[in-house]
Amino acid sequence: MNHLEQAPLGKNSDNPNKYSPEVLFPISRIPNRLSLGIEPNAQPFFGVDIWNAYELSWLNSKGKPQIGIATFIVPANSPNIIESKSWKLYLNSINNHSFNSEEDLIKTLTSDLSAVAGATVSVKITKPEDVTNAGMKELEGKLLDRLDVEINPSEKPNADLLSADFSQPPVNECLVTHLLRSNCPVTGQPDWASVQINYVGPEINEEGLLRYLIAFREHQEFHEHCVEKIFVDIKKICRPTKLSVYARYTRRGGIDINPFRTDYNASWPDNTRHSRQ
Repeated sequence: MNHLEQAPLGKNSDNPNKYSPEVLFPISRIPNRLSLGIEPNAQPFFGVDIWNAYELSWLNSKGKPQIGIATFIVPANSPNIIESKSWKLYLNSINNHSFNSEEDLIKTLTSDLSAVAGATVSVKITKPEDVTNAGMKELEGKLLDRLDVEINPSEKPNADLLSADFSQPPVNECLVTHLLRSNCPVTGQPDWASVQINYVGPEINEEGLLRYLIAFREHQEFHEHCVEKIFVDIKKICRPTKLSVYARYTRRGGIDINPFRTDYNASWPDNTRHSRQ
């Protein structure tokens, strides 16, 4: 079952008071990828979706509440994403459930999430103090937000906004913006993100790229789908030989989602929080 109208997102939902893995709701990646011209099992990229859950709590064998911050890594080649509200409800359902050890909790989370995603989801639990000690770090790269561009509020994220200079030698460049906003396709609520684009190839026109990314402001799509559209459009129009797109979205419901897509052996995201997360 993966019809979006059947998902708990945008509906009143009772908070589970007992362990309830059945609330997890899969959404197939295929329809969105088909709309981008990507056939099943022929993705032009690989990567992961990094989920961070800051409100994780469970009971130990004595009934004492435990807390931690969970990181979940969902491979981009999994058949399904997991709808975020159902994920939140699932995590809430273990609040009053006892586990003999943290290892048993991780095994349970791994098994349940992997079954719904259709591929192995890795799980790591970190103590809050360890996350605090790690600090925060902004995405590195040349900031597109410095550009004084005129924006058409009705503009859509059309690939025709993109261009590159094919008359000059290729460049190796990293570009960043903090101005991405997209919207939940069910609730219409805004999702905010910073985006990092690494590429090797013809130099991308920065003003056009920034206008393209800002044009997502009224675009309704899930985080993962937005990043894949950005990747596919840049690859098609600008034709880089190497490309990676990484977005760090701000937290909603105690969870942030950070998709990463690449077509080469790019540096793996280090999952360090930035200031808005």
